[in-house]
Amino acid sequence: MGLITEWLSAINGVVLGVPMMVGLLGVGLFMQLRLSFLPIRKLGTGFKLLFERNHQRGEGQISPFNALMTALSATIGTGNIAGVATAVVLGGPGALFWMWITALVGMATKYSEAVLAVRFREVDKNGHYVGGPMYYIKNGLGKKWAWLGTLFAVFGSIACFGIGNTVQANSVADVLQSNFGVSTTVTAVGLAILVGAVLIGGIKRIADVAGKLVPFMTVAYLAAGIIVLGVNFSEIPAAFVLIVKSAFTPVAAQGGFAGAAVWAAIRFGVARGIFSNEAGLGSAPIAHATAKTQNPIRQGLIAMLGTFIDTIIVCSITGLTIIITGGWLNGQTGATLTATSFAMAIPGGNYIVAGALVIFAFTTILGWSFYGEKCTQYLFGQKAITPFRVVWIIALMVGATQSLDFVWLLADTLNAMMAIPNLVALALLSPVVYRLTKEHIKDVNADSVDIKANI
Repeated sequence: MGLITEWLSAINGVVLGVPMMVGLLGVGLFMQLRLSFLPIRKLGTGFKLLFERNHQRGEGQISPFNALMTALSATIGTGNIAGVATAVVLGGPGALFWMWITALVGMATKYSEAVLAVRFREVDKNGHYVGGPMYYIKNGLGKKWAWLGTLFAVFGSIACFGIGNTVQANSVADVLQSNFGVSTTVTAVGLAILVGAVLIGGIKRIADVAGKLVPFMTVAYLAAGIIVLGVNFSEIPAAFVLIVKSAFTPVAAQGGFAGAAVWAAIRFGVARGIFSNEAGLGSAPIAHATAKTQNPIRQGLIAMLGTFIDTIIVCSITGLTIIITGGWLNGQTGATLTATSFAMAIPGGNYIVAGALVIFAFTTILGWSFYGEKCTQYLFGQKAITPFRVVWIIALMVGATQSLDFVWLLADTLNAMMAIPNLVALALLSPVVYRLTKEHIKDVNADSVDIKANI
């Protein structure tokens, strides 16, 4: 295990170095600029479209709302609870600032991914819509780039076992053991049974479960976080000052905090931000490609909400709680730190975090199982789906018993490798996103003129 960890650390240092940071932030910023910050300007429109049923028409398997919930089920997970805590411990409070920056530029990335996923999706032999980076690379860039789509599918089919499987199982086992004394073996078996029962129903059952659990648990977690912040309301301004200051200046060692340089804040903030909201990874568009819609732009506007909700709202609640309560100075890390920080502010806060993490991780496992399944299907066809699900269940039980440090290292490394072909495709297909967006705006403006003319 020591040798494997050493190899992963070396690879991690390369794929999560300066070039990857520049690529992730650069593509997002490029798309924001090219779209004239449309994803930020049209944030309200995205929420409006999400709940307008008259726009939920077209070919597909699940509603636009459930497509977003499925994507959120895969994004709102341990990254929002354990990931934020790890980022603050390793990078200091400034890491939260860089998570925000990653999310703001990532909204344009997520928008572009969903637009391309719907535009270039296909129908498989069973009549189901399939899409994502491998399909918009193959159908958008042409046969000469098909190898890049295959590369994404290879990385995606492997990466899912890190970000969406072992990390989630490991965090659930850790928090249940530390808060309730539940053995990791019991957690592993329980997860395997519950996940297996849902996977049998495919994307529709996953979407149904996500559509019910994700909104409920997100609202409950946010409510608890708002209570914590309300109790410590006077400390909020100082916390924001510390976050911004720490984003650009080193933080000295104090208490159980080892200290952090500016590069650490940037590196761990961006890394955990991407792990949390997945903008640039190419995973979410696999879910959005199944939405019942005839308009790629409308689904893109809905898809970008995932990044905003995940990082700007949920991660901020976690990060501010850890910083305001001073929990980041106690020497703890991961989900345990978040649970302790909540407990410092409200009685039983650790149990709220434990419950949230279990449900978030459970839905994340479901969402990522679909992503990995579609990548595997792209590579090997329908016959590979059942074997994939069996291996997925086995990996859950293994992940629940591994060390946290090794699992996080594996997830970070695989995430970055998955993002490489997707970022290349987004950059090359950016003219398509811009053209479709421009045509949509032109059509909307023309409809507005026609309505006024008939009044």
